Amino acid sequence: MRALLRLFLTPLTAAGLLLGAAGAGAETLLTSLSSHQVLITSNFTGSQVVVFGAVQRDDQTIARASGYDAAIIVRGPRQQVLTVREKERLGPIWINRSQAKFADVPSYYALLTSRPLSELTAEIMRGRLRLGADMVFEPETGAEPAPAGDARFREALVRLRARDGLYLQIDRGVTFINPTIFRAAIPLPAEAPTGNYEVEVILFTDGVPIARDRTNFELVKTGFEEQIARWAETNSLAYGAATAFMALFFGWLATVVFRRD
Repeated sequence: MRALLRLFLTPLTAAGLLLGAAGAGAETLLTSLSSHQVLITSNFTGSQVVVFGAVQRDDQTIARASGYDAAIIVRGPRQQVLTVREKERLGPIWINRSQAKFADVPSYYALLTSRPLSELTAEIMRGRLRLGADMVFEPETGAEPAPAGDARFREALVRLRARDGLYLQIDRGVTFINPTIFRAAIPLPAEAPTGNYEVEVILFTDGVPIARDRTNFELVKTGFEEQIARWAETNSLAYGAATAFMALFFGWLATVVFRRD
């Protein structure tokens, strides 16, 4: 009996060792950005940051018959508390009645994929990886769920951000130059807030994530605008007084210039 078991188990053991050896190799993902700092000047009308990615395989990694796919998730500076209000008509006027507060929501979100999201991976995997603008309200794995409004306020927030170009989902926004090298352009509208932007790149094969990499870039004001913004934050009282004085001065100047004698 032992001899029969040995004859039966030996091929299985050998097969298991072969499979283990075949799967021992793994792909690694290398990413780079065209710029790690985007400067905002007085004539800033928007910009873009290009992501470059390369898949590295060692000698033991088996060839992927189905090739690779990629998803790039960009998250802008987070807002601690964001209030969304709904206008309701009360007689002849419109007033803000219902509202919902969202905590720790990114001010910018972009998802770029090499193919439509429904074809990229299964729905359960999309939820686990938090792919999609509707997933920005979900807490990180292991974190306490943050209080948020109901579905209609979430949809309204996503819709308003998408209208301003701050929430984007671009199918086929990632282009593979060859089987292992890809690129994507991250659009930054003029309304993009300043601060740090996190870039996460996930590599897929057959709908399964096999590698990921993270990097970041910064959107900063420069020149006269940056100095004024910094002064307004550090000396708010003086900034308010100077603004009021300038408004009064230019109002008086306009009455002098356009006065009719």
